[in-house]
Amino acid sequence: MDLLEIRDQLDVIDREIVRLFEERMRLVGEVAEFKIRTGKQVFDKEREKAKIASVRELAHGEFNRQASEELFTQLMTISRRFQYRLLEQHGQEAELGFKQIDRLPVEGARVVYQGVEGAYSHEAAMAYFGDDADCYHVKTWEDAMEEVERGNADYAVIPIENSSAGAVSANYDLLTCHHNVIVAEICIPVNHMLLGLPGTDISQIRSVYSHPQALMQCSQYLNARPQWRQISVENTAVAAKKIIEDQDRSQAAVASQAAGKLYGLEALAEGVNHNKENTTRFIILAKDRIYQKDAQKLTVCFELPHKSGTLYNMLGNLIYNGVNMRMIESRPILGRNWEYRFFVDIEGNLSEPSIRNALKGVSEEAANMRILGNY
Repeated sequence: MDLLEIRDQLDVIDREIVRLFEERMRLVGEVAEFKIRTGKQVFDKEREKAKIASVRELAHGEFNRQASEELFTQLMTISRRFQYRLLEQHGQEAELGFKQIDRLPVEGARVVYQGVEGAYSHEAAMAYFGDDADCYHVKTWEDAMEEVERGNADYAVIPIENSSAGAVSANYDLLTCHHNVIVAEICIPVNHMLLGLPGTDISQIRSVYSHPQALMQCSQYLNARPQWRQISVENTAVAAKKIIEDQDRSQAAVASQAAGKLYGLEALAEGVNHNKENTTRFIILAKDRIYQKDAQKLTVCFELPHKSGTLYNMLGNLIYNGVNMRMIESRPILGRNWEYRFFVDIEGNLSEPSIRNALKGVSEEAANMRILGNY
């Protein structure tokens, strides 16, 4: 046969495949109707596992067996999403446990941040809540989260991502250990300065203190001066405070202009971060599971085994429902080798059917899915 004849035969087969696919989806709809009446779960892991094994046996040759497994995995994934949609249409929505509000109650709010006055977290708190906000600081990020959990603070301001240094991994891990909810975010431009005691000459510097991420963000500038020791401390403002307390002209801090002004330090060099568009994203955490009616972003996390195709199938719930993913971050699960927890930012609001449908699919198919916030 020539190529045209082969293609004609393929067209005939493809039309038959589409006809059979639509017949299969009609039957899937009947399965969904049964599950609606009986309350049976859509995802039946053991049933799907047995089905995959049986279709593999129908194929001839290892390549076709593997291909059949992939094909029917996708068919069953599509079937589940269709069933989720039908359940949604019949009013069987997932109970997400969040309450919609018009706007965040910020009047008279007590706000906690990590570090000391002059830290970027302090700047973020004032930028979001106002210069007159009732702010106080604690030593660690976990301390800040615990203050909100205990009801001592209404909100905590926590850094989560930097445009140069990437995710603040420790804070992603902390989000899973505490029951606070992300209710807002704010981005703060980062303009690091090299700060020293007034009257210090830059040639006197031998040690530079700052937060590890700040040192990373200024690595090009600092690494070009190998005679300087780079020393990590809790945050940038702590570094600035140390310089004024130690009164040692051989020490400098990488911190903000605000920190320098607060602690009476002099700028020995400005703009020492190599990415001049450097920005840190801060999240605002609250205790109650609330979201504003105009919220446009969701953060969710879920766990997956280290197995081929699991992440692809999970994200298919977003694709099928037309949900746009903005970020994905993975973190290893402590004590479980080669298993990972994924953090995903998506666009949307919990009141939207497409979002609820997508989250329903993820929650049934993943382990320990949790909505971290809609903001």
